Amino acid sequence: MDIRDVVRLRKAKDRMDREFDRPLDVPALARSAAMSTGHFSRSFKVAFGESPYSYLMTRRIERAKALLRRGDMSVTDVCFAVGCTSLGSFSSRFTELVGESPSAYRARGHAPAAVIPPCLAMVLTKPIRNQEAAAPHRA
Repeated sequence: MDIRDVVRLRKAKDRMDREFDRPLDVPALARSAAMSTGHFSRSFKVAFGESPYSYLMTRRIERAKALLRRGDMSVTDVCFAVGCTSLGSFSSRFTELVGESPSAYRARGHAPAAVIPPCLAMVLTKPIRNQEAAAPHRA
């Protein structure tokens, strides 16, 4: 992979980290990286180990978990606050990555997490895909 492609992919990834709550889609991200959608998706997966859509949704679910732990927002409000436009898709993806529905996650007690610094809580509560969770050890 060309170093210029890596730089453009990193910028697109940084954009997803910053603008996860905005309407982003793979074609728009590919355009901002000056790549075709197919080349962008393939290159992103090679560079970062997952598709751009999957990466973006993981960022959104991470933020959703933080908002749900606070307990002062409804699941619907959280869904829209993290940039999702469909409550059904959000709930399905959340359940797939976290292993429980957003409502169940919100209802569960999170008091012990309140004393953990936010940067550490993000690492400890990072969503993983079900197939990764089934693996004996996560690197």
